[in-house]
Order: sequence, then C-alpha cells, then structure tokens
Amino acid sequence: MDALSAAAAVITLAALFSWINHRYIRQPASIALLLFSLALSLGVVALGKLGFDAGRDAKHALGAIELDRVLLDTMLSFLLFAGALHVDLGDLERRKWPIAFLVSAGVLISAALAGGALWWIFQTVGRPVPLIWCLLFGALISPTDPIAVLGVLKSARAEKSLQVKMAGEALLNDGFGLVLFVLFLGIATRGEQATFGNVALLFVREVVGGALLGLVIGYVVYRMLAAINNHKVEILLTLALVMGGYALALALHVSGPIAIVVAGILIGNHARKHAMSENSRERLDEFWALIDEILVAVLFVMIGLELLRLQFHVTYAWAAALAIPAVLAARLVSVAIAALIPALRADFPPYVIGILTWGGLRGGISVALALSLPPGRHRDAIITVTYVVVLFSILVQGLTLSKLLRRPTR
Repeated sequence: MDALSAAAAVITLAALFSWINHRYIRQPASIALLLFSLALSLGVVALGKLGFDAGRDAKHALGAIELDRVLLDTMLSFLLFAGALHVDLGDLERRKWPIAFLVSAGVLISAALAGGALWWIFQTVGRPVPLIWCLLFGALISPTDPIAVLGVLKSARAEKSLQVKMAGEALLNDGFGLVLFVLFLGIATRGEQATFGNVALLFVREVVGGALLGLVIGYVVYRMLAAINNHKVEILLTLALVMGGYALALALHVSGPIAIVVAGILIGNHARKHAMSENSRERLDEFWALIDEILVAVLFVMIGLELLRLQFHVTYAWAAALAIPAVLAARLVSVAIAALIPALRADFPPYVIGILTWGGLRGGISVALALSLPPGRHRDAIITVTYVVVLFSILVQGLTLSKLLRRPTR
C-alpha cells in the first residue's frame, strides 16, 4: 500500500469514527477516536493470534505513512499555528515568568527526574537500559503536548490565569524539550560531548533562532495582509506562512515549532486586529478551526493504530506501568519547585500545582519523537514505555481534567 492509499484509509477511519461518536456516543472527539482506533488495533491483534494475518496490511500502511515524520514535519506546524492564533499576547506578558519557568527549568527538572526514575525501573525489572537512553525518554515525555492541552481547554471553563499558564507552556515548551532530545540523542547514538559550549550553541540555534525566524516571517506576512482586503488571498498567505515557514526552519536547522508559534501569536494579535476586516477574520478563524479539527481527528486515529507496530514485551509492560506514576511525580516536583521561588510563589498555590501536575498531558509529539529514534537494542523499550504513558495521559488525565478545571479553586 502506498502512502496516498494509506492516508486515504486513515482519513476514512477518522471520518467514520467521528460520525459514530457524534451520532451515538457524544464523547470528546479526540478521546473517542483514540478509543475506537485502539479497539480496532486490538481486534486486528486478536485476529492475528487466531491465525488470521489481518495485521500485515495495516502495519504496511502505517509504515508508509510514518507517524513520526508526518506529525513532526507536517501536521505539527498546522496544529501549533491554529492554537497560537488565539493566544492573547497581553496575557502571556502578564504571566511571562511562570511560563518561562515551566518551559525551561520545569522541562529540565522533569526530564532529569523522569529519566532517572526510568533507569531505576529498568534496573528493578531486570532489563537494564543505559542512563542516557532513559534521559532521552525524559526529554521526549516531559514537554506537555499542545494538541492535547489546548483540546481540553477549549471545553473547560478554567480560571483565566490558569488557562494562560497551561496554553503558554504547551505551545512553547516543545522547543526546549527538543533541544534536550537532540542533545541526549547525539550522546546516545554518536557519542557527542555535552559541553557547555555545545549545549549553549544548540539552545541559541534552536530556540533563539526559531523565535527570530518566527518574528521575521510573521512580520512579513503581517505587512502583506495589511496591504490587501481579500479573505481568500489572506488565508492563502497564512497557509504559506505555516508550510513555507516550517520548511525554512527545517532547512536552517532552527526550531520549527517555536518559529510557527511566534509567527502565529504575531498574526493572531496584530494582523487579525489591525490588518484584516471582520469578514476576513471570521473566514480565517473558520478555516484554521476546521484544519485543527481534521488534523486532530487524524492524529488520534493514527496514535491508536500505532499499537499494531509496537513490539510488546512483558518486562517493558511492567516498566511502562511503573513509569506512569514516576512521570507524574517528576511533573509534580518540577512544578512545585516554582513555589519555592519568592517571585513565583503567588503564581503557584497548592491547587495550581495540583492542576498543572495532572494537566501536564502528553500526546502525539512524544510518540512521534520516540518513533523517530534510530534502530537499536533500546528503541523498542523506549517506544513501549512512551506509548503506554501517553495513552494513560490522554485517556485518564484527559478525560478527568475538564472536571477538575471546572471545580472551584478556592
């Protein structure tokens, strides 16, 4: 099966599952689609156990699509731009220090603790994995997933300041997490040295370079939008910004996610207000809302179907089960440390720490980064643990977070 046929099959499944959910079940779309695709995957696995080779074509189709490449190189840019488009820059400015802590020190602390805990877990279950590979897991699992977090915030009526912290962190922490991931991957696979100079250069190139690129391309498109009044051309310009900007970021080896988020915030806060008519704003919002919903549906179906490609081992399953509370504990510590900093204490009262801990959802980006790991003896272990932790995060934390956010905070 070629990539086009595989993509058609996935979109067809997403449409069918969405129809069933809307017509009969009426659960949150992303959760329902993930459950449907998981059930389908388990059914295919069961048929395989009974002697039917039902999983071969499915595995071939998934291999043709390559979730890691599709998400990281294509879908992610659209989803990040759609989310950043409605982020209020003034709210981010007022909460800049709490968000800055969460996207930097918070990710670093969580990655170190989660990686160290997984190293101990693998030692305990009798399948030792080198510490650097466990830290690699910590780097890919620690950033919160913008797709999952923003999806929950759309339906939850949470306190405004809490929404800003969660949305800002989710949109911006991927850049810092990616720096850690690239750093640890280089050490694990190529024996690179983690010197201060190497780390600083990587950070400046990825994070600072991505932010500067986002400002430049966002401003250029903003000026172009201000010069016309045609919603079709304006929407096409934003589409070119996302696709061309992300491709340029990859070519320049800077952070594509940060570039697109920065450009999206600039367009959302300046172009939508000062360079577009009311009709253009409405059409733009409708277009990107539709893109967001379609891609989220496809993504969660693909996450569920990836179960077919996993190489499960009983030991890995035990390690994954133990990794769930370990990752939550690492998240709790990384958030709670902020309360020890006098300047941040007011922004992190106990109830906020609890919500941010449980609301640190992981999603498709973590799975895609795990799948992007090169072949090796520890790859399957990291992928399995990542997949199980992400499933717990989406299905358990994601289903209960909305109710938690609606409760009185004081």
